[in-house]
Amino acid sequence: MRLLHTSDWHLGRQFHNVSLLDDQRFVLQQLLDIVEQDAVDAVIVAGDVYDRAIPPAEAVTLLNETLYSLCVERKVPVVMISGNHDSAQRLGFGSGLMAGAGLHLISQLDQVAEPVMLRKGDESVAVFGVPYCTPELVRDFSGEDVRSFDAAHTWLVDQAAAARPQAVPAVLVSHCFVAGGEASESERPLSVGGADTVRWEPMKGFDYVALGHLHSPQWRGAEHLRYSGSLLKYSFSEVSQRKGVVLVDLEAGKPARISERPLQPRRDMRVLEGAFSDVLAQAETDEAPDDYLLIRLTDKHAILDTLAQLREHYPNVLHLEKPGLYEAGEARLSSREQLKRSEIDLFADFYQQVQGEPMTEEQQAALAKAVSDLHRAEAEQ
Repeated sequence: MRLLHTSDWHLGRQFHNVSLLDDQRFVLQQLLDIVEQDAVDAVIVAGDVYDRAIPPAEAVTLLNETLYSLCVERKVPVVMISGNHDSAQRLGFGSGLMAGAGLHLISQLDQVAEPVMLRKGDESVAVFGVPYCTPELVRDFSGEDVRSFDAAHTWLVDQAAAARPQAVPAVLVSHCFVAGGEASESERPLSVGGADTVRWEPMKGFDYVALGHLHSPQWRGAEHLRYSGSLLKYSFSEVSQRKGVVLVDLEAGKPARISERPLQPRRDMRVLEGAFSDVLAQAETDEAPDDYLLIRLTDKHAILDTLAQLREHYPNVLHLEKPGLYEAGEARLSSREQLKRSEIDLFADFYQQVQGEPMTEEQQAALAKAVSDLHRAEAEQ
């Protein structure tokens, strides 16, 4: 049986106040194409379906369209768990009814030990889901004295392992942070202080482990414990990552055969760095000027209307950094030190950054007189 593993769709996400819904629709269509072209028998979504607990209506519509295309039009069942960005109650609404149409939603702890049995002819695969949950929720549900994410996750995995059928390949789906994983800036921490990691060893007995939460495609501990990664790049820390989905072929008594399929974004996410003039010159031959960009300028002087000029060539500049200014002379002073400086010193710095040359003695004298007159006028009021 062939499964497609994906996760971290984050439908409805905005990046620097730009909606990514059309970009998400673009890659979800590729996912549907892969399902057809590679004869996928079932799809697994390992959490963070939405970007927030109460998603925008357009995101709900996109999810509905995608699931209808899979479960109804293509007759491909879907197993989906809730992640830390999802509302477990909202995502799991109507799960009993939807299971009849091939959509299996796992968002509650009492579902962990109840496998979804996927069947194709004489073949079967048992799929267990561990939705995202806090140690407090597991403690209340289990009555066990679990105090950490690892203890809570291990207890849930043990429940699933104890319920797995014999002589049938078993898949575990979990939304968690496995220790040692490569994180990205766009992931919301599961807890404060780094106590949110779990061990991979309790999961190793399953034939395949479909993980969600970390946005970088990777495997942890063993090759069959995998993060598929997010659907798209969701931060500039992910510019070097290749996004895609994982195909898993399972056959009783044999190791899982794992392969990857890339997803091509509607617009890529890139970082450009260099002098202002060089960045503009590069734009003349840039084959993808509509990409989402972070531009990092190395110029050591101020440039007026920088962002407006850049957006004439790169309309989707989302973030602009000017590290060169901080390397120039007094610009490296801390904010507290800057506050101690006089108006004349601050204006002199500004003048030099804009004009590219220091003020003359005559200009400094005129400025000093103007500042003195202003102070005198304020004192007389």
